[in-house]
Amino acid sequence: MAVAARYPKDVRVVFKQFPLEMHSKASMAAEASLAAHAQGKFWAFHDKLFANYRQISRENLTLWAKDAGLNVTAFDADMSSGRFKANVAKDTKEGIGAGVMGTPTFFINGKRYNGPFDVESLKPVLEAELTGSQAR
Repeated sequence: MAVAARYPKDVRVVFKQFPLEMHSKASMAAEASLAAHAQGKFWAFHDKLFANYRQISRENLTLWAKDAGLNVTAFDADMSSGRFKANVAKDTKEGIGAGVMGTPTFFINGKRYNGPFDVESLKPVLEAELTGSQAR
């Protein structure tokens, strides 16, 4: 993520799951991304998943896991066991508590950010947070 690369000592990106009910495969995809994260391949899998979001199926998730360099046997075991269902439910509950109503939703230091999410647009917001000023 470009923002974290620009501010490597000051920015930490935390990705939370918030599958929307209107997307019938979103919960399965959320679990799959956590299975990828367990193997240190979250972002590679995330990118594959979002590039192909209209083709989400259990079979395709396994193919994308392989493409992203995951151990497919472990990935399939995690998916079959439901290992990450509770994590997805926890993230969703936290999101509801924080007022998330859609995705993507961004927070900076716990404050909802509504604006473009690119380095140049975020620069004044991040600089204000880093210096403790109120320029938001």
